[in-house]
Amino acid sequence: MKIQIAGPGCARCQATEKVVNEVVNGLNMQAEIEHVYDIREYSRLGVRLTPAVLVDGKIVFSGRVPTVDELKKALGR
Repeated sequence: MKIQIAGPGCARCQATEKVVNEVVNGLNMQAEIEHVYDIREYSRLGVRLTPAVLVDGKIVFSGRVPTVDELKKALGR
């Protein structure tokens, strides 16, 4: 599984990355986590509002920081 956090590195982007790491580590999941900082790159991925979370290329959250429970549900856990 590949999880991408898209955003320029603002406080909300950092909070999103923290939630992603917390969930992945807490569930002992095998996942590649990447933070995409380049606006051209995350625009190419379809992201219009940041922070965004993409799972295997699909946008699952955009424009807000997801909660731990929301992210677990989006990951099917």
